[in-house]
Amino acid sequence: MKLQAFIVGLACATTSAFTSAQQLEITVTNLTHGIHFTPILIGAHDDSMHVFKVGEQASAQLQMMAEGGDISGLSQMLSSSNADVVENPAAGLLAPTMSTTTMLNTADSNSYLSVVAMMLPTNDGFIGVNSWMIPTEPGSYTFNVNAYDAGTEANDEIINGGGAVGTPGIPIAPGGNGGSGASGVTMDETTPYVHIHRGSLGDDDLTAGKSDLDNTVHRWLNPVARITVVVN
Repeated sequence: MKLQAFIVGLACATTSAFTSAQQLEITVTNLTHGIHFTPILIGAHDDSMHVFKVGEQASAQLQMMAEGGDISGLSQMLSSSNADVVENPAAGLLAPTMSTTTMLNTADSNSYLSVVAMMLPTNDGFIGVNSWMIPTEPGSYTFNVNAYDAGTEANDEIINGGGAVGTPGIPIAPGGNGGSGASGVTMDETTPYVHIHRGSLGDDDLTAGKSDLDNTVHRWLNPVARITVVVN
């Protein structure tokens, strides 16, 4: 009798474990006119993990991603917390107006979704979803995503091949439509914590001026991305 009760209890526990895990189909769409997204990082995790927090200083891992597009530190941080992770679903840069779709199987306790990717060309701008609660009801859920500033680097808008942590400048304009010879929009970061990005200023002088960004191409208004999550 005791053995039978144990077997029934084990079967119920096993069924519960399978029904609480979820399979997600996640689509990220670039809504901008001229901004590329670097390799995207997607993670499902529990409520103890935060990839970033608005109003707080960026972690070293977030800084790596926001300044140079390096998601390895954040991916390791998520994996160390038993998160379910997808790296680089677009297999490279996600161009303006384009989408990428990936599947993510989540463990029982990983009921929060986070998504990040650097925006190019920016100094330390990134798309960010921090701990969105994954619905338990099957269906399709769509929401828009803002651009954030990591607050770790001045938005000088100078394209100089930078991208290493602590090195000022923008790594590249992937569309090949950036300028050179800019003096810099600013050399100071007066908001040294994660905040909504003010956007790029740009100018119409691609051989000098204050900015190496083209004000007809590289400016944006929030939202900058759209995410659709299909819960199966």
